[in-house]
Amino acid sequence: MEWIVDPTIWVGLATLVVLEIVLGIDNLVFIAILAEKLPRQQRDRARVTGLLLALVMRLILLASISWLVTLTKPLVTLYGHPFSARDLIMLMGGLFLLFKATVELNERLEGKDHENKEQRKGARFWPVVAQIVVLDAIFSLDSVITAVGMVDHLAVMMAAVCIAIGLMLLASKPLTQFVNAHPTIVILCLSFLLMIGFSLIAEGFGYPIPKGYLYAAIGFSVMIEFLNQLAQFNRRRFLTASRPLRERTAEAVLRLLSGKHEEAAMDHDTSGLVSDNTAEEAVFNPQERMMIERVLGMAQRTVSSIMTSRHDIEQLDLSEPAEKIDLLLQKNLHTRIVVTDNNETDEPLGVIHVIDLLRQQLHKTPLDLKALVKQPLIFPEGLSLLMALEQFRQAQTHFAFVVDEFGSVEGVVTLTDVMETIAGNLPVAGEELDPRHDIQQNDDGSWIVNGYMPLEDLVLYLPLKLDEKREYHTLAGLLMEELQRIPREGEHIRIGDYVFEPLEINSHRIQKIKITPLQAPEDDYEV
Repeated sequence: MEWIVDPTIWVGLATLVVLEIVLGIDNLVFIAILAEKLPRQQRDRARVTGLLLALVMRLILLASISWLVTLTKPLVTLYGHPFSARDLIMLMGGLFLLFKATVELNERLEGKDHENKEQRKGARFWPVVAQIVVLDAIFSLDSVITAVGMVDHLAVMMAAVCIAIGLMLLASKPLTQFVNAHPTIVILCLSFLLMIGFSLIAEGFGYPIPKGYLYAAIGFSVMIEFLNQLAQFNRRRFLTASRPLRERTAEAVLRLLSGKHEEAAMDHDTSGLVSDNTAEEAVFNPQERMMIERVLGMAQRTVSSIMTSRHDIEQLDLSEPAEKIDLLLQKNLHTRIVVTDNNETDEPLGVIHVIDLLRQQLHKTPLDLKALVKQPLIFPEGLSLLMALEQFRQAQTHFAFVVDEFGSVEGVVTLTDVMETIAGNLPVAGEELDPRHDIQQNDDGSWIVNGYMPLEDLVLYLPLKLDEKREYHTLAGLLMEELQRIPREGEHIRIGDYVFEPLEINSHRIQKIKITPLQAPEDDYEV
């Protein structure tokens, strides 16, 4: 054990740690690129798992030093050129790096959306980890051979590898976040991997490229990219000082929505807005972003998705006794009253404005409700909200019946209903909570939702995948379409990544539904 107090041992340890870190940087960058293909909650776990597997593999290889020495002996000879096991591993590793780097470069150069949920869903944790293991095997061999050539003591080699991997674990998360936040750096790193792949193939054929040349090229490229990032940072800072970021963002959005190719093109000022901001640096607060998202979706929504169902409308039946009519008028909280006459037809006759009723009473004339009945607007159930808003504007009225293709009244819609699709719930004192906004989240992450909440509003809280050609609009309609029957209370229905459980059903109407995510968000792996 006297070698422990030898200063040369400690110098060799420090030097070997530095070399192990340098040799592991390219491994770490490629792990970051592979982990990016996974869902966000699994990336840290894949990164930590990959580096720990690299540590285990390097320790196993170090313990097999006698076997590593035999890897340099000629194994096969092709066309007069001898190949050792190490050469063959280098060739296979180089080809693997060339293949993976080319595929990744192709995806980015083709402009594919890497935040697309369908693409994220396709990536699986263990296949990505398997690719990391193959990569670790390639780089671990080079790292271990370097350690064997520098130090004579196995304990020093293992200590250097453990220290290097530990430092890489500490630096891996910030490095991964930085690489993923700057697309140009990802392209640069993939280019490095191409260069490393070519060098491994050349070394496998017996033409080793000095590492100094590779590191000089990488260092020069990193310096150029640093200057590029510095220029972008200074430019964004200058733009922020000259014009508020909020103003420039609004202008950019309006230009993109103008419909004119020349005005919608991304100039330097507009492209400066395309950057990943943290929640604290976000241009718009969450409420504003939700309102903008709702406005942009109005053209795709129909009046039937926001109407109040005919079964939920408080109707005044003119065939009822006068005493009952007076009692209903006293309890009324609405400015308009839907009027029916079951002696003539079960369809609504029209609406009565409360202000007209007040005028009639102020003139001390006998109560004559039929004389006050007016016909509201008539909307087909497939009318878009934008068209409905325009018809409200032109007709100078705020109330409409929604009818189906047979002319039967399905419900009513008001201007307030349309505005609530933008601003959210606008409650009135004394009114019950609108089913369209009746949603609450529990402490365990589950949700309690009204069955008649429109799916277009529900997806603002839960990322459900909706069928664009569906003929239903509410959460209750989704469950009945899935089962092709009315569900039972307490029944568990799995749709996508969620379990739906009806909690309250009255007269075949699904009142309350509990929605539970199948997979709770995983905690990030902090090191």
